[in-house]
Amino acid sequence: MIWILLTFLTLIFCIFLYDIFQKRFPILHNFPLVGHIRYFLIKIGPELRQYIVASNREEAPFNRSERDWIERSADGKNNYFGFGTDDQIYGVGYPIIKNAAVPYGNVSFTASKHDKDTEIPCAKIFGASHQRRRPYQAPSIVNISAMSFGSLGARAVTAMNKGAKEAHCYQNTGEGGFSPYHQMGADVMWQIGTGKFGCRDLDGNFSIEKLVKTCEKFPQIKAIEIKLSQGAKPGKGGVLPAKKVTREIAEIRGVASGTDCISPNKHAEFDSPSSLITFVEKIAEATGLPVGIKAAIGKTDFFEELAQEMVRTGKGIDFFTVDGGEGGTGAAPLTFADHVSLPFKIGFMRIYQIFKKSGLTDKIIFIGSGKLGFPDRAVVAIAMGCDIIHIAREAMISIGCIQAQKCHTDECPTGIATHNSWLTRGLDPELQSKRLARYIKSFRNELSAVTQAAGYSHPSQFTMEDVELSAGPNVFKTLKELYNYEK
Repeated sequence: MIWILLTFLTLIFCIFLYDIFQKRFPILHNFPLVGHIRYFLIKIGPELRQYIVASNREEAPFNRSERDWIERSADGKNNYFGFGTDDQIYGVGYPIIKNAAVPYGNVSFTASKHDKDTEIPCAKIFGASHQRRRPYQAPSIVNISAMSFGSLGARAVTAMNKGAKEAHCYQNTGEGGFSPYHQMGADVMWQIGTGKFGCRDLDGNFSIEKLVKTCEKFPQIKAIEIKLSQGAKPGKGGVLPAKKVTREIAEIRGVASGTDCISPNKHAEFDSPSSLITFVEKIAEATGLPVGIKAAIGKTDFFEELAQEMVRTGKGIDFFTVDGGEGGTGAAPLTFADHVSLPFKIGFMRIYQIFKKSGLTDKIIFIGSGKLGFPDRAVVAIAMGCDIIHIAREAMISIGCIQAQKCHTDECPTGIATHNSWLTRGLDPELQSKRLARYIKSFRNELSAVTQAAGYSHPSQFTMEDVELSAGPNVFKTLKELYNYEK
């Protein structure tokens, strides 16, 4: 025992000497040993606030009540809350869904895992307006948003795909390409980013041959999404740190392993609405699939020209995924995450109005993305004109994410956003896929119940008169009054 004590004291003394003579940290130099307590508290600060300090509604990006609802839904437990709301219902922007005096049908949702799943298909068909050879009707209006294999580990992507299969929804691949872990049985929307991962030649140029070959080999690929930008970092290319670029990821993406995988900030194939349409039609003609775009919204002149060009040519996108500035599953510079691109409701409102003025809203499927993984937010988005909802971080929470906000470090403690073999070992794809499926099914069931409470049979029937937002103390206005349009 004495030698253990002597070893411990020697270690303490060495740390003391190091602190005294190092010059990098003044706190440690001036307060040796004790100064380490400060850095330790800073390191565990998020956890302290999450579990001890913050109230149910304080945390961001998702507060405790929101995470509890997702986790209870994923576990198949009662996700009701007792003793009334603790939210600020008069706070500016707070949404109220207007219930009907006489509900539609028979609401049977009881927040139990024994509830029968309500499958709510999309009311529109992908590719129908442009008569694509392989049109697609999504069986669910709630689907998994773009999260790449690379930013997420293999087990996490596997859990997502298997969960999507069980929940009868589709999974967006993210810009990292179509990987073996997207081949577990679910329908897939293949996202093509600026790096063209999975459909590029050895020089990094777009390869229509590779794209067609993969789409023909894997019929579960139901649509192609061209990513212009995303909510977390619009106008900036993606970066997958070198330590995440394994040999497997390098092979899937067509890049060198062990080096930073950097996507350009724009596509080389187009730089105008007309050239974008040419690129879209090239892919649609070659694959037969519906083709759309994803963008976080800032300036709108490009999209105004796109709508005009679509009217002029009768060609163009089959769907438009509008991402809010509040979105983001991975890492981004602070300025981009906080200040670049409009939040979802404002961005979507502007885009929808552009295409509505051109008479194109019936020909395009509108997809909403950006913290929409809750029934009330889905209702607001659908009332504004969305046909489908994409969920990302909420899906991550359903398979175990604890909002540690370490996605960019390869040190995700739950094994989701990392390739560290020790950390990923703790994620069971079979178990977590069922949790994801239960969350999506519970989401749809509660969305269906709210829809019936409002007097409708399908969420697409919601209008902008059905939702009011708090516009100040004791003042509520409908979405139509606030945004001055009808869907």
